[in-house]
Amino acid sequence: MPDIRGRNNNQKGLEFTRWATQPALIFTLIFFAGPLAVMVVVSFWQRVYGKLVATWSGANYSKFFGTDYLLESLTNSIEVTLVTTIISILLAYPLAYILAYRISPKWQKVILIFAVLPFWTAYVVRSYSWLLVISENGIINYVLTGLGIIDQPLQMAYTRGATILGFVHFFTMLLTLTIYANLVQIKPSYQKAAEDLGASKLQVFFRITLPLSIPGVAVGAFITFVIAIGDYITPQILGGSTEVLVPQAIMLQVSRAANFPMASVMSITLMLVIVIVYAMTSKHLKMDRV
Repeated sequence: MPDIRGRNNNQKGLEFTRWATQPALIFTLIFFAGPLAVMVVVSFWQRVYGKLVATWSGANYSKFFGTDYLLESLTNSIEVTLVTTIISILLAYPLAYILAYRISPKWQKVILIFAVLPFWTAYVVRSYSWLLVISENGIINYVLTGLGIIDQPLQMAYTRGATILGFVHFFTMLLTLTIYANLVQIKPSYQKAAEDLGASKLQVFFRITLPLSIPGVAVGAFITFVIAIGDYITPQILGGSTEVLVPQAIMLQVSRAANFPMASVMSITLMLVIVIVYAMTSKHLKMDRV
């Protein structure tokens, strides 16, 4: 009897799990899989005299990869995203390390609250705030010209550097949180054992702490890459129109040219880039307790 009851309970549990997951599955099919399938189909259609024609062809893909200014938007996005990710990691890792090992647990919670403050500010407001700092009439140029250090305002806004600055401001804190979450999971006994065996502090860091914290770095870097490469607001506000990234190019194809097939091609290409990055980093995207 106990075995039969156990089997019945397991079957009921499986049935409940299937029933409970159906709404999520339906939601995913309607709002993710469905639109994605439509976008893939439309990417093979043609736009003729302002109308969509369901003629299956790879001409849109050939045009995208064969047109310099369209392909340049992809390379610009990848370059900006990679630079943003690298700089954010270099800034975030020391902050996370200090927070995890140099700050007492009593103050860590307080500092973590300040670390998440950038997430409380609206994304658009944060981008426009940087314009108040780096524009020709901004705070930096006002101070430098007032002190007589420069004669003409520096051109800092509406450049690639401005876009990267806006990204780094946001993603440094995001990476700090993911790396910190991984560092505090490393058992102190590992580091103490290495020190007892004669390892110096640098050796402990490079042979114990750094390798074990790679998952936290990888998770934060992947999230940074995904959000940054698909972001439209920051490049539009801080970068202006001097250098077009893929999200901006997609918006131009939709709003000005109404070329939905080409916009679909660019969106799918962007997704494929993310899939490739995920495949390259998937083995590190685990933050199990160490």
